[in-house]
Amino acid sequence: MKRITLLGLLFLTLHIHSQTLQSPSKEITLKFSLSTDGRPTYEVAYKNKPVVLQSNLGIYLKNDTALASNFSVTDAKTATFNETWHPILGEQSNIINNYNELKVSLTQSGSNRKMDIVFRVYNEGVAFRYEFPKQPNLNYFIVSDEKSEFKLAGDHKAFWLPGDFDSQEYAYNETKLSEVNTEKIDKNNGIGLKSIFSKYGVQSPLMMKSADGLYINIFEAAVVNYPVMHLDLNPIAYTLTSHLVPNAIGDKAYLQAPCNTPWRTIMVSSDARDIVGSKMILNLNEPCKIEDTSWIKPMKYVGVWWEMHVGKSTWDYAGSQNAQNAADGQLKPTGKHGATTENTKRYIDFAAKNGFDGVLVEGWNVGWEDWFGNWKEDVFDFTTPYPDFNLKEVTDYAKSKGIKMIMHHETSGSVANYERHLDRALNLMKEYGYPAAKSGYVGRIIPRGEFHDGQTMVNHFNFVARRFADYKLMINSHESSRPTGYSRTYPNYIAAEAARGNEFNAWSIGNPPMHETILPFTRLLGGPMDYTPGIFEIKMSAYDPKKTEQVHTTLAKQLALYITMYSPLQMAADLPENYEKHMDAFQFIKDVAVDWQDSKYLEAEPGDYLTVARKDKHSENWFLGAITDENARDTEIKLDFLSPDKKYKAIIYQDGKDADWKNNPKSYVIKTIQVTSKSKIKLHLAQGGGAAISFQPIN
Repeated sequence: MKRITLLGLLFLTLHIHSQTLQSPSKEITLKFSLSTDGRPTYEVAYKNKPVVLQSNLGIYLKNDTALASNFSVTDAKTATFNETWHPILGEQSNIINNYNELKVSLTQSGSNRKMDIVFRVYNEGVAFRYEFPKQPNLNYFIVSDEKSEFKLAGDHKAFWLPGDFDSQEYAYNETKLSEVNTEKIDKNNGIGLKSIFSKYGVQSPLMMKSADGLYINIFEAAVVNYPVMHLDLNPIAYTLTSHLVPNAIGDKAYLQAPCNTPWRTIMVSSDARDIVGSKMILNLNEPCKIEDTSWIKPMKYVGVWWEMHVGKSTWDYAGSQNAQNAADGQLKPTGKHGATTENTKRYIDFAAKNGFDGVLVEGWNVGWEDWFGNWKEDVFDFTTPYPDFNLKEVTDYAKSKGIKMIMHHETSGSVANYERHLDRALNLMKEYGYPAAKSGYVGRIIPRGEFHDGQTMVNHFNFVARRFADYKLMINSHESSRPTGYSRTYPNYIAAEAARGNEFNAWSIGNPPMHETILPFTRLLGGPMDYTPGIFEIKMSAYDPKKTEQVHTTLAKQLALYITMYSPLQMAADLPENYEKHMDAFQFIKDVAVDWQDSKYLEAEPGDYLTVARKDKHSENWFLGAITDENARDTEIKLDFLSPDKKYKAIIYQDGKDADWKNNPKSYVIKTIQVTSKSKIKLHLAQGGGAAISFQPIN
């Protein structure tokens, strides 16, 4: 239940320049003040330790006065807020949203323009944003820059990605802030489009750890009608400054008052579990705007996808032949096309036999012969299947087996074309009973000159989620801007990629073993990720003896990822025949839930390890996942999260004694024991390894 209490209403004069606010726990303190030249500044401390030193705030307008100095405080209001809300899909059934708020109203001398800065202080961090009330001298305006500073108290260890406006698909770098340098990263690190803005530019969220053991995360929330925030680093002063992604002509944002910017967030704690388990980003978004949410359902799926990445089949029907011929029925098939009617039926059979909800098929529609790298306007129409994919036959067959089909919309970056065809594509989905789609945005954006992280594209991704909701359909976006909690407002935005996914292990230098221990502290803070776990055939030489690529985990770790990498849309990504060789281990994927009643973060250290336990929303079953980086690890887990009045059958899937992600990744053991809430379980995690456990109450 929502409770809002006014703590104080202060009418400040020009001589009063500062205000402090604490978190409900009293551990975090925010101080706002005006400098002598009327520049708004703020500071953040945790248990009296400085986290953010005095840092400037301000917005710069195109060809106009900067809203960054010459301010006076005309009003300040404080309030407290406490509610419990219930996500449609999530890591827990109940989320507490509790904060203290300070709203400072500023008026600029000379221009008489007004700007409010709103601060919210949670137990795990601070958030602030700029608000622009309706006013005669600031109606429609263009933001040329935002200078929100984060002056850090030391040379922290940081887990960072280069500031690429078009891609987050990089492996993380782990260095001190003073050692950040995008020019020194491995050229094979990612497949971004290389729109990197600065030698010292990094992406948010930025996860850090101080020398004295504080965990600090800088991110943003509720990015709506505004570009994504990257961060410019001064590696000497340890100061980060917001860097907004520009559009094709260099402008950052077009706004009309009344309006506001997204929230800038600083999470801080002496316990890493507080960061990785935080719901602060979700809490800063607006409540759900969909009245009837009964059609929004979690899904576990398989699909015609991984076989293309490993080279067994192709997305295209006819190799390098012109795509227009496909629409005219003139293409000659190569024989390697994956999205055929018969092959799809094979996946449908496998899904039905093993209790899955859906099947994804990529490469079903014409256009793949000429889609990548050509920057073409109209590659796909999202409604015309290849000659060997019979939509009606596949749909009828899936329906007869109780399986839902998942649509695939690859835009090849041609967003204008996708928007032109969107309603026809959604009508096709409704006609054939597809409940969800996976979208893709590989390549440079059309309209030309726009970036994936710019205001235009942020608006597009959010618009697609809203338009899908109009049709009562769910959307899972790939190569989109990274989520910032919008799934609270539109929970049909069921998942996104927006990071380096599991497929990189199939054809590149891969994802280092620490990769999955960092993502929950960064990318997943903003919303669920479609990481596509569950790869059992670890080495790509199984498909081609000449290949040296491989997945950088053990098989047991792939099971654990279903718990540590939260998503209500989870894929068993490997080929059916690979699962059939290991049905004992595959049982965990069959059993694991994807929507949760409760989640407990038991152990956490970014870049090193993570252990999570989750309770199924619809039963008394618990599941646990534990993962490590390139270092082997032994741990003992207390099971005090289990119900104290029950006995459980614990089925443990863990690395074998000789397991190793590189040399012996498929060594695993499975054992069953009886446990209670007073029990402890010892786990051995191999190098790049993990463990997964299902707990089932004993009647």
